[in-house]
Amino acid sequence: MSTLLIFSIIAIYFGVIMAISYFTSRNRSDESFFTGDRESPWFLVAFGMVGAALSGVTFVSVPGMVGNNNFYFFQFILGNVVGYLFITYVLIPLYYKLNLVSIYGYLNERFGVKTYKTGSFYFLLSQSFGAALRLLLAAKILQFAFFDKLNIPFYLTVIIIMIMIWLYTNKSGIKTIVWTDALQTFFLISAAVVTIVMITSSLNLSFNDSIDAVVNHKYFKVFNWEHKAGSNFFKQFISGFLIAVAMMGLDQNMMQKSLTIKNMKDAQKNTLTFSLILAVTQFLFLGLGILLYLYAEKNNISLPIGENGELLDTDTLFPNLAINHLGLIAGISFLLGIIAASFSSIDSALTALTTSFTYDFLDITSKSSKEKLKLKNYVMFGFSVIIFVIIMAFSGSRGDVISTIFYVAGYTYGPLLGLFLFGMFTKIQVKDNYIPLIAVLAPVLTYLLNIYFKNQFDFDFGFLNIAINAFLTVLGLLIVKKRN
Repeated sequence: MSTLLIFSIIAIYFGVIMAISYFTSRNRSDESFFTGDRESPWFLVAFGMVGAALSGVTFVSVPGMVGNNNFYFFQFILGNVVGYLFITYVLIPLYYKLNLVSIYGYLNERFGVKTYKTGSFYFLLSQSFGAALRLLLAAKILQFAFFDKLNIPFYLTVIIIMIMIWLYTNKSGIKTIVWTDALQTFFLISAAVVTIVMITSSLNLSFNDSIDAVVNHKYFKVFNWEHKAGSNFFKQFISGFLIAVAMMGLDQNMMQKSLTIKNMKDAQKNTLTFSLILAVTQFLFLGLGILLYLYAEKNNISLPIGENGELLDTDTLFPNLAINHLGLIAGISFLLGIIAASFSSIDSALTALTTSFTYDFLDITSKSSKEKLKLKNYVMFGFSVIIFVIIMAFSGSRGDVISTIFYVAGYTYGPLLGLFLFGMFTKIQVKDNYIPLIAVLAPVLTYLLNIYFKNQFDFDFGFLNIAINAFLTVLGLLIVKKRN
């Protein structure tokens, strides 16, 4: 693709996003940035949340990871589906009952201010790393595919993306994002569908032939019953359930969108619809992964292999084939998809981080309109800098980013999961002052246990470290419970 074409596509895309921002910013209130004035259509939120959940991670990393992990990620997806049912029928009613803006306000109601601040802090930590890693992947692909040719350094690529996101989110925040995310979801899914069509056409495969080729491929291994493996079915399914609850239901980023809907029943429709579309889309991307490897095999395209026999840099498989081998249409659709992935990786995350910090630590509800605007801008800029620093720190990492994100989530979301589950399913009161210490010790002990079991028993917790972490948090809460 020519430089002119690339910049034309980016300019048109950004122009559409800015137009959406303009129209959604009219008649905004002081709370529009944080709550969307609770007027968002549930079906629009559901479709848009898919793009935010997918981001560049599913778009690029899931197809590539098939080469080293087969179809085992589908076990994780099945656990996600059950997790979304828990979110729909347990967490959503709780949040609407308490009329929350920041969902961590629940911890204040249930335990006290120290627990509340601890929960919010872990969200800020988790979301900062998660958003940075998601944007890192999308920015790396943009750099590899396009901006290296223009001699634009990577750090400048990241800064440009973040400035563009600031411009369309700064005025109305979540009120704009529920609309822009829907557009970005459309381009993410369309890019996958177009790529599948181009591959099957190139290999002269009919629809039924394509299904047979995927099902009969050596990578189509869905279930792993080896109990020591990190991809074991029970580890993947249970961790899929727990990570869905933690990374969606206990995540201000995702729940803030649901809480912009005017009533609880519509919010529940939103979550159920979102979970169905997300599961189908993730399955589609896994199938795309096999087709990409099949295309590489048929066309003798060599892939880098490490000393242990595993494929290296699997995140570059999709962009490499889409841009360099599958033609102009596939290249354009990929460019639109990765732009959408870049924006959806960070826009709602910045809004959620800003909302959580201003509500949970700065008590913004008591401020005047002018003070709210100033604080919101300062906080949003601060988190932009933090995310930029994390991106640059991890810019030299290799492998599939999605595994890194879920691995990190096991340590940062584990205490949150333990706190919420303990609060909802027991009536035990605890000593609030000890909670920050427990929330630090639980992930540290989880990490040490993981190393011990690997060395002594060759047993890998995998993504299941979130369950161990949450269990240790609950155990710590029982130790510091109040005596009647």
